[in-house]
Amino acid sequence: MAQDSEVYVIARKPESSNPVIVEGFPGVGLVGNIAGQQVIDELDMQYLGAVNSRHFPPVAVLMEGQVTMPIRIYESPKNELIVVVSDIPIPPSIAYTVSTALVDWAKSVNAREIVSIAGMPIIGAEHIVFGAATTEEGLKNIRNEVEIFQMGTISGIAGSIMTECFVRNIPAIGLLGSTHGQNPDPLAAAAVISVLNNLYDLSIDTEKLVKQAEQIELEMQRLAEAVKETIDEEDMPKYVPMYG
Repeated sequence: MAQDSEVYVIARKPESSNPVIVEGFPGVGLVGNIAGQQVIDELDMQYLGAVNSRHFPPVAVLMEGQVTMPIRIYESPKNELIVVVSDIPIPPSIAYTVSTALVDWAKSVNAREIVSIAGMPIIGAEHIVFGAATTEEGLKNIRNEVEIFQMGTISGIAGSIMTECFVRNIPAIGLLGSTHGQNPDPLAAAAVISVLNNLYDLSIDTEKLVKQAEQIELEMQRLAEAVKETIDEEDMPKYVPMYG
């Protein structure tokens, strides 16, 4: 169990010896959350553990009637892939603590790269994926798959994780799916998954997200509203317009 004084990563040792870790937390358009859950479902990933903290909202997440943790960790040993997915937003007051705990754990399992997924609101109908990286090699690897995010900020937990990786010289990339408002955006998540498929030789189906976009959007909106009711307004994450 990797732990910080405020945040605990409770997970068994992964089978992967040098995994890529993908994190998907709620943010603009819930892109990270939707993409992360779709990857987990399509690859039939194994439950590895969870992240917990007394600072998280007082909620119990139900999946097919069974209680589970709001922030969960899954693994696909075959793909050398680990996904951290969250159903709760991370308040800015503990974003640094959560990102530090996650990066500590990533180092302890010998992660070769961390992928941080977020949303970025833009004006326009097309779903574009913007990219950033902590290293020159990382930029080179993603240049043909994304539009490089030239200048701006990535806010919230996604930005905090990227900064922590940069400080520690850990290879990390950020994938920002363009969204067209604050509502859940499964199509933006599908665009990000297509990039993941190309970067890591995956074959994750995105048709479900495209065909069931309205239903998924409604379900995710209900979850977001339920969680929001448990959090004080001042503790809600604030996202800088246009940048994550």
